[in-house]
Amino acid sequence: MQNLEAFRELINTPKKIVITTHFKPDADALGSSLGLARYLKKKGHQITVITPSDYPKFLFWMPNNEEVINYEDYKLRAKSNKLIAEAEVIFCLDFSALSRIESMTEPVRQSQAIKVMIDHHTFPEDFAQFSYHDTNAAATAQLIFQLIVLLGDEALLDVAICECLYAGIMTDTGSFRHPSTTPAVHRIVADIMEIGVNTNLIHRRIYDSTTAERLNFLGYVLSEKLVVLPEYRVAYFTVTEEELKRFNSQTGDTEGIVNYGLQIEGMVMSAIIVDRPEAVKMSFRSVEEFAVNKIASKYFSGGGHKNASGGKTTGIGLDATVEKFISILPEYQSELLAVPL
Repeated sequence: MQNLEAFRELINTPKKIVITTHFKPDADALGSSLGLARYLKKKGHQITVITPSDYPKFLFWMPNNEEVINYEDYKLRAKSNKLIAEAEVIFCLDFSALSRIESMTEPVRQSQAIKVMIDHHTFPEDFAQFSYHDTNAAATAQLIFQLIVLLGDEALLDVAICECLYAGIMTDTGSFRHPSTTPAVHRIVADIMEIGVNTNLIHRRIYDSTTAERLNFLGYVLSEKLVVLPEYRVAYFTVTEEELKRFNSQTGDTEGIVNYGLQIEGMVMSAIIVDRPEAVKMSFRSVEEFAVNKIASKYFSGGGHKNASGGKTTGIGLDATVEKFISILPEYQSELLAVPL
């Protein structure tokens, strides 16, 4: 972090602090937020975590989850806006552009609070007074752990903090199989285990706590909605709004499905295209050096990491989005075919 000493001085006296993260938080987003919140509480700060939306139930086990405010809860909207307006510091975790917090964007932008961005995504906006940004980091949770150590506060790390941070690191590395899994990541995880975190339990809480409806939905998508384009080494899934309703799909139920496309021999890229009420949402995954964030940012108003990105379309519908996706594949065909597997 640049200006580390100034940042240390900032957080060394108790303040009103709001922590937020991106729309539809995943384990890294929520784990980073709750881990940082518990650390800052130990330093005497008044902390509120406000998420721009709901998030999957398989994350509800995280310590102090019950204290999180969902900005989409209109009963709490006035309270949320008051907390944001009165905050002295706002931490922005796991996103690098204010648009990623959707309806919270303007309240956060207009707040007089000092902004702190901690993130590992590409192309950061210049909206924060303090920034700890590293695209080489495997997860924002990794950066939170490293920052606490940089500040000399290792003694404040406890099991609850580290459970949250481990969840973020584990999921964003794909259970430690993505190229972002560096020796530094393993050393941090070793430290987390020595603090006393039961890593097996966290894995089960996240990956082995699904519903029968979600399994039925997954089976349907895998058996009926998979399209394989071997001439491009691409696989993709589509999900309609009607199908989401049919299987009573909840927040998080489509998460991870995109990865199944890469389990097919020879595939370099996988995508899932989901018709949501607010937009057609897209998730992209790839292997080796093929960068899906280029496709997401150029054609689908998105971005993210080289091998894991997201995007969306508005106003054109699911079918037109799929047509657009297929139409751009010839542009990348030679690059996709050149990837060594």
